[in-house]
Amino acid sequence: MAAVIHATRRGVFSRMSISEAQFRKALGSFATGVTVITVDVEGVVNGMTANAFASVSLEPLLILVCVDRKARTHAHLHATKRFGINVLAESQQGISEYYARPGPTHEQAEREAGARFDRTQHGTPVLHEALTYLECKLHNVQDAGDHTIFIAEVEDVVVRDGKPLLYFRGKYRQIGEESRPG
Repeated sequence: MAAVIHATRRGVFSRMSISEAQFRKALGSFATGVTVITVDVEGVVNGMTANAFASVSLEPLLILVCVDRKARTHAHLHATKRFGINVLAESQQGISEYYARPGPTHEQAEREAGARFDRTQHGTPVLHEALTYLECKLHNVQDAGDHTIFIAEVEDVVVRDGKPLLYFRGKYRQIGEESRPG
């Protein structure tokens, strides 16, 4: 367990330990979009659901995605050096759930989750009806605890109209009304 400083009602700080469950709960308070990382492995689409995704740089165009070292997609990203980031639309929760499941392959993605793919000129799988698609070429890799941070250069982007699928406090959500300045 890690030590953390905790503020009390009086403003007095005390040290306490933080468990993995507490850490997960705290970070679950940060709403995220949902992506599916796709990679071609010998003509077969492999993928995984990920929400640890962010932009890194505008010059050059770089993104990052964090992947658990135990995930089967981890080895594929190292081997292929090219992958897609599919930002899911609010109608694609079933696809997110399908690719979040552990398993050796995703050969039933279309039948079980409705996931259909096209291919880019490089062979990278592009998910139909994703809100946004980014084609990425691996730029750098950084170990980070039990995960690896994959930093990639964005080579192509497709953006569609629609609303995103969101994830907040362990549940899928949909975007609500716009906030008013205030």
